[in-house]
Amino acid sequence: MTNTRSLLDRVPVIPVVVVEDTSDAVPIARALVDGGIPMIELTLRTSCALDAIEAIASEVPEIYVGAGTIVEQGQAALAARAGAQFLVSPGSTESLLKAMGDTGLPHLPGAATVSEVLSLLERGYTELKFFPAEASGGAEFLRAIHSPIPAARFCPTGGVSASNVGDYLALPNVGCVGGSWLTPPESVKLNDWDRITGLTREAAVLTR
Repeated sequence: MTNTRSLLDRVPVIPVVVVEDTSDAVPIARALVDGGIPMIELTLRTSCALDAIEAIASEVPEIYVGAGTIVEQGQAALAARAGAQFLVSPGSTESLLKAMGDTGLPHLPGAATVSEVLSLLERGYTELKFFPAEASGGAEFLRAIHSPIPAARFCPTGGVSASNVGDYLALPNVGCVGGSWLTPPESVKLNDWDRITGLTREAAVLTR
């Protein structure tokens, strides 16, 4: 199995981005790099997501680009071919884990319950996505399971924001968080890349 530890230790916040227009992909990536976070998770929620990954991989090689919202087996291979360097899934099934593993790419499988965490640990995973974080108990849930399940480390995503990110990063079993607040849709619509860079600078200095 591909070691996913590096995914949790690269940046304090992984920008989780939904791209509606391929032409926005490269400017977003460059704004994130300029702000000090050379990492991006592009979600496969739009028809142009794979094209956006390909554009970033080709034109912004200094950023570590990944594909998120992997929910179907075939998406893993498509994302890898587009140039994704890591994969993230909101949940985990046997077939989805196999598909992600078959790419050879680092990947974060999703878990939201103690049983799901234990199931993934049995398969050799120790680095997991906790999703949907706030709806599944938030920082208090992760704090509660750290003592009985110290082997698991998490990237909480879903409801994480500038107002509560510190609660998550203070936990010993959290390596980083995933957040969408660094790339507000209104800023993307207005091509306000400076605002994205500014928000990214604030997130880049957060400590774990």
